[in-house]
Amino acid sequence: MSDVNSPEVSVIIPVYNGGSQLRLCLEALRSSCCSDWECIVVDDGSTDSSVQVACNLGARVACTSRPRLGPAIARNLGASLARGDILLFVDADVLVQPDTLGLVAAIMANDPTLAACFGSYDESPGAPNFLSQYKNLMHHYVHQTSHEEASTFWAGCGAIRRDVFLGMGGFSTAYPRPSIEDIELGYRLRAAGQRIRLEKRLQVCHLKRWTPRVLLRTEILDRAIPWARLILERGTLVNDLNLQTGQRYSAIAALLGLLAILVGLYEPWALTVTGLSVASLLTLNRVFYRYLAERRGLWFVVRALPWHWLYYLYSALCFGGVVLWHITFHQQTK
Repeated sequence: MSDVNSPEVSVIIPVYNGGSQLRLCLEALRSSCCSDWECIVVDDGSTDSSVQVACNLGARVACTSRPRLGPAIARNLGASLARGDILLFVDADVLVQPDTLGLVAAIMANDPTLAACFGSYDESPGAPNFLSQYKNLMHHYVHQTSHEEASTFWAGCGAIRRDVFLGMGGFSTAYPRPSIEDIELGYRLRAAGQRIRLEKRLQVCHLKRWTPRVLLRTEILDRAIPWARLILERGTLVNDLNLQTGQRYSAIAALLGLLAILVGLYEPWALTVTGLSVASLLTLNRVFYRYLAERRGLWFVVRALPWHWLYYLYSALCFGGVVLWHITFHQQTK
């Protein structure tokens, strides 16, 4: 790590009980080719050895005022202590590549009009179980096939100029859990006329092990519902990342398929609609399924189909539920 008083890049890592993953994260950073950087680990009340691990591996350590305030507040605290002109937010379960920091610095230096940039997970996640492999590959595919001129931000590995970040007031503290605080910041950045780039060369390894319970809780409670609320509050539905047109149609097809199954219990003709919905889902997502087959084989695709369609289904249900709540709430307050 650099001893320069004003390093070019400040890496900020929020952590709560990071365990062995935090150690691996910091060891990967220490292998960086870039020398002009600092690392700030912000502990959010860990009960394990995260603070000691961070200290032993040379990071500056800060602690939130109370435990479990959330990564948004932790990142804001790290940013307030940072000395670098560029803030690089990295999750504690992410491994950067040796050239990640240098690539970030070069991207931001080569385009002064750029306020922020972010990357994606690579194709080789740390956890070997099926669900972790599927979730990681889906994230990688969505990011790698989305617009480079982005409409949002991602804090798993995302960089932003410090003056811009501080001028925007940092991450919203309305999210006490890991949620969509990075997406919300991205929306505010774009609304303020700032440019964000999805840099497809910027890829990192994700170590998280996904289980069905953790995935559904995270996707529904921490992402789908708050994201739907954010969309309604801002009144815009951008055609980017998980909100691309094809994904919207897929969510509608999944919902119609479920409704047709329920109606089909009494009216057999409705099952024809289910068949059409399945055909639509296969057609709309054929490129993604081909990608999965090329990377993990046909059997992997077969196992991925129900999870992918479930994703579209709960996304549609959450959005519809939030819309109904929004309409009802506003009617009651009038």
